[in-house]
Amino acid sequence: MNKLVVTTFIIVTTLTSCTNYGQLKIITDFPSSLKENSGLVTYGDSTVWTVEDNGNKDEIYQVDFYGEIKNTLEVKNGKNDDWEDLAKDVSGNLYIANIGNNDNSRKNLVIYKLPNPNNEPGDKIDAEQIEFYYPDQKEFPPKKNRLFYDAEALFHHGSSLYIVTKNRSKPFNGEAHIYSIPDTKGKYEATFVGSFTPCTDWKICQITSIDISPKGDKIVALSYGKLFVFTEFTLDDFSKGKLQEIDLGARTQLESVGFLNDDTLLISDERSHGTGGNLYSYSLK
Repeated sequence: MNKLVVTTFIIVTTLTSCTNYGQLKIITDFPSSLKENSGLVTYGDSTVWTVEDNGNKDEIYQVDFYGEIKNTLEVKNGKNDDWEDLAKDVSGNLYIANIGNNDNSRKNLVIYKLPNPNNEPGDKIDAEQIEFYYPDQKEFPPKKNRLFYDAEALFHHGSSLYIVTKNRSKPFNGEAHIYSIPDTKGKYEATFVGSFTPCTDWKICQITSIDISPKGDKIVALSYGKLFVFTEFTLDDFSKGKLQEIDLGARTQLESVGFLNDDTLLISDERSHGTGGNLYSYSLK
């Protein structure tokens, strides 16, 4: 499906959607079986690939813009300890971020690299393992004011994967750390890139997902209600770029963000307390 058709589909569907999710426009609701979707990517058509987080199956799901599961693939060599985001590269490879670390105590952090799932003819798909550790974490878990090593955000650029942490420190100071690792199979010490403080309210300032635009000129980080848009940056440390904060007006459990094109985002949330469980669009224009 070309971009014009996809855009038209989003406009038509959102005209009939309810409007209680702030600036987010509902495309569809996710199937009830995918209650805890935690990451998404799109390959430019009218579907997304998604995963669920801790405690769910070692599977990836293709869901269309009508909310129907079109394909399910079991990930071989890819245990779901806590899958928390998805990313893709320009060759179409898919990366699963098995990096959820609520207690900051994990020593088995890994990203799974899969070939383009659209090309998989069967019901299973192979995964290579990219293992890593944070060089500055010395205690498992660290003290409460140093709980910096949970992570739910991943994107790919060049030949590197970039991880942004989810701050769980007490007291909460909002600081998010950025690390990079190579995108090839192996065991690595992550490289500390930099840090930034998106905001300081723990309810809405923890980073839950991230993506980079197809042109590579925008990076968007998602939290429980806000977007943080980086421009005019270099990948040496994108936190030094220009940062724009956007309040979405939604306060659901927003877990995933991905670029449909350079100006349109796809966003999803978990179903919780009778709300959420939807796929949304948001225009950056």
